[in-house]
Amino acid sequence: MAIIVTGASGLLGTALVEALRDEGRQVVRLVRREARGPGEVSWRPGDRLADPSALEGAEAVVHLAGAPIGDRRWSAAYKRELVASRVAGTRTLVEALRELSRPPEVLVSASGVDFYGDTGDREIDEGQGKGTGFLADLCERWEGEAGRAEEAGVRTVFLRTGLALSGRGGALGRMVPLFRMGLGAPLGSGRQWWSWITVADWVGAVRHLLREREVRGPVNLTSPSPVTNTEFTRTLARAVRRSAMPVPVPAFALSLGLGEFARAGLLPSHRVMPGALVSSGYRFAHTRLDEALRAVL
Repeated sequence: MAIIVTGASGLLGTALVEALRDEGRQVVRLVRREARGPGEVSWRPGDRLADPSALEGAEAVVHLAGAPIGDRRWSAAYKRELVASRVAGTRTLVEALRELSRPPEVLVSASGVDFYGDTGDREIDEGQGKGTGFLADLCERWEGEAGRAEEAGVRTVFLRTGLALSGRGGALGRMVPLFRMGLGAPLGSGRQWWSWITVADWVGAVRHLLREREVRGPVNLTSPSPVTNTEFTRTLARAVRRSAMPVPVPAFALSLGLGEFARAGLLPSHRVMPGALVSSGYRFAHTRLDEALRAVL
């Protein structure tokens, strides 16, 4: 029985597909180009799947597709693309699942800790309600579309992922060159909390959630040890054997350089705990940031 993966060419999707195939699982990737073999099915997010029957009888669907959040400034047009790639794309996928005579057992769909908005210094778990702001609203709509799969009897899990740490790229990949030049510095006040998880633990958690049939709804994919941005900065600087700059990058400078993404994506505080994941029995490989950074770098 196949596991269907969208967004399989991204940082997280690539790692997950490699891990699943290493354990002998059959993986079918949904791709936006023409399919090149039996392990691929073409689809157009927001429109249709070329062959919806390819999903018939699948064991699970892991839905990770969406335009990158932090790769460019948020113009009005790009914000529309962020929404459409997640909301319309998820709607297309779920509508295809609902038409199957043998739908998958589970849909694991991406989301983010941005759902909670800025939570300040408070520790929160999945019981915390939705916050405010563009990203919180986007996560709510994204999860709402995915949740419609429950009407077809498909167990649905929302992956509220924090900052994913990998030596292959992503946000950490953009930070490391600056830190190796001695240019790493806290952002804004530096007091905002960053909830992180290694890609190895993210993959392990997803595989765990595919098996745990009692888990559904939101699951925070974050380590149990969030840190402030200042602590993250100091720990990363030590990991690359450099000193962090003593003067933080002012919030206004970040806003000038990165626009709304800085205000919505870098400066809010997310002190998020993995309550549902821990309660379901998952054991983290990396719970301390210094050990995690040594592992991924």
